[in-house]
Parts: sequence; structure tokens; C-alpha cells
Amino acid sequence: MFISNKVSLAAIALICGAVETGICQNTTTKRDPANPKPLVTDSYTADPSAHVFNGKIYIYPSHDIEANVPQDDEGGHFNMRDYHVFSMDNINGKVTDHGVALDIKDVPWAGRQMWAPDAAYKNGTYYLYFPVKDKEDIFRIGVATSKSPTGPFKAEPAPIPGSYSIDPAVFTDTDGKTYMYFGGIWGGQLQRWYTGTYDKSSSTDLKKDNEPALSAKVARMSKDMLKFDEPVKDVQIIDKDGKPLLGGDHNRRFFEGAWMHKYKDKYYFSYSTGDTHFLAYATSNSPYGPFTYQGIFMKPVTGWTTHHSIIEFNGKWYIFYHDVELSGKTHLRNIKVRELKRNADGSIELITP
Repeated sequence: MFISNKVSLAAIALICGAVETGICQNTTTKRDPANPKPLVTDSYTADPSAHVFNGKIYIYPSHDIEANVPQDDEGGHFNMRDYHVFSMDNINGKVTDHGVALDIKDVPWAGRQMWAPDAAYKNGTYYLYFPVKDKEDIFRIGVATSKSPTGPFKAEPAPIPGSYSIDPAVFTDTDGKTYMYFGGIWGGQLQRWYTGTYDKSSSTDLKKDNEPALSAKVARMSKDMLKFDEPVKDVQIIDKDGKPLLGGDHNRRFFEGAWMHKYKDKYYFSYSTGDTHFLAYATSNSPYGPFTYQGIFMKPVTGWTTHHSIIEFNGKWYIFYHDVELSGKTHLRNIKVRELKRNADGSIELITP
């Protein structure tokens, strides 16, 4: 059941007794892990990228707004303009909003639509990676830096050279090397780079159903974390017979929302299937892949999009994700968290949100 659109967020927060913090919870009662509630209720948040820095959880989500843009297959109605950073001392604790970390007006090359970001820490600096359309309406990936995990972040004067599309996910391996995974089809424009150069005339779907599906991209980051240190590579996803997933396999192929984590020396590449609304994962012995498809691990949430991150905290694993419980509108989302459980063989248990 959705909360009526006539009920304001302030009213929701008041009902929950949390006007100042925006936390919809009783501070003396733990959240119900089987029925997670929105972590933030005084604004709309989505695409939560969670990280543990200095023993504390920091969340870097999109900041959804009602921009009154008609809905379309290219996501024009997702017209976000800034990022906030949130923090939690523990999974059941208070969520603190640290305010605007980066505004589109402070990104010299940006045009519109600040979509799902990610963050990383290295060399005493925090890095915020973000996709935004440039002045020519082409998605590029920018980077901004801060000495604090909460910002404010200062954007570099230009996007990362060679970057394109959306959904950057930055992973630092145990050997200290850092990689960025990125890409998204339809509104994320990945299909427009099919030939290696940008093709504005390309439709949202290539309709090459019997050819290998479009893949996410990966590149190792430079030591200063501001650019790619190598040419961009494809993230190949194969089935258990070693064959690449095909473009028509909408229940399994990559769409957007990449995330990488490592568990017992195995690399877990997880992602959204987009128009079929599953979260799926594939595994490899290398951060470059190829990744062998293992299955879905979360069924569809309410709302059109699904986007997640996975972290380990105090010996347990958690998935941060979003749905539209507060608004009932696909472009006005709210972030949530629940425990991620594994079987003895390392496979991820299926979640029914």
C-alpha cells in the first residue's frame, strides 16, 4: 500500500515523531528486518551507495525531486540537481543528513540530471563520482573531492576523460588497486556508444536480441583517482556453459546499477536487469571477469527502478536499496536497508522485498 500523495513528507515525519532527523522509527525499537522502513522520510532518496569509512556507515544516494517533467523511456522525469550525504553509526541507529554535498551549479561542465553517484577513499581524500549530462546532453562521469566523507565536495573542471553513460561504482581491491564499473542502457545512453562513438540517433533498445548483450564497462583508476589508467573494457557476463548472455535475455542481462564486492576471494558483480526489475549477480576470480551468471537475489521492488549497494559491517552483510513506499511515484523514491544472507557455498539468498 502506498501513502497517499496528498500526505506531505513533513506530515509523515511528524507521524513518526522525527521531524528534525527524518527517521521514521521509534528510537527505542529496532527496525523490523523483515519489513524495512525508509531510512529518510523528509526528502526523497534513491540509488544508495553505502560505504564504511572509519567504522561508520556513509550513504551517497541520488536526491529525487518533483521536477514536473513528463515520464519517458529515457528517464527525463529523473531531473535531480544535487547530492546529500547521510551517515549511520549502526544499522539500527539514527540517520544524519549532512546537507548538500555537491550542487549541479557548482559543476562547470554539467547540464542536467545528476543521477546515481558513488564514493571512495584513498590517499587521505574522499572522492565523489557522479554521472550528469553535459552541455550537449551526453552523460559523462565527473569526480569531486573532499577531506571529509560528508563533503562539501569540489568538482574537477571537466569530466573523467573517456567516461560516458551512468552509474559509476568504484571498488578498491585488497591489493590497493581501484576499479570503476559503469554503464546503463535506455536513458543511460550505453546503447548510443555501441560503435565506440556517440550516436544520438540510437533508440533506447538496440533490439539485437540474438547477439551478446550490451555490457557494463570497467577501467582501473589512476593513482590520483581522477582518471582512468587504461582503456575501458567490457564486463562480460556468461552462463554456466561459458556462453555470453544475449540481448534478448531481459531476465538475466545487464541493464544498469552495477556494484562490485568481494567475498572469500571471489568477485561478485551485481546489477539491475532494468525492465524486468530484478537484481542479479555473477561471479569471477578476477575483477575484470568474465563473470558467470549465478541468479537473481532480489525480486522487484515497488516502482520502476531498482538500484543497490552491498557492504559488510560488524561481521554481517547488508544491502541498501530503494522503493517508492513514501510516494507511490517511480521518480520519488526512498532508501532502505536489510541484511544480505548467504548460503554455505557463498551464493546469495533470494530476497522478497
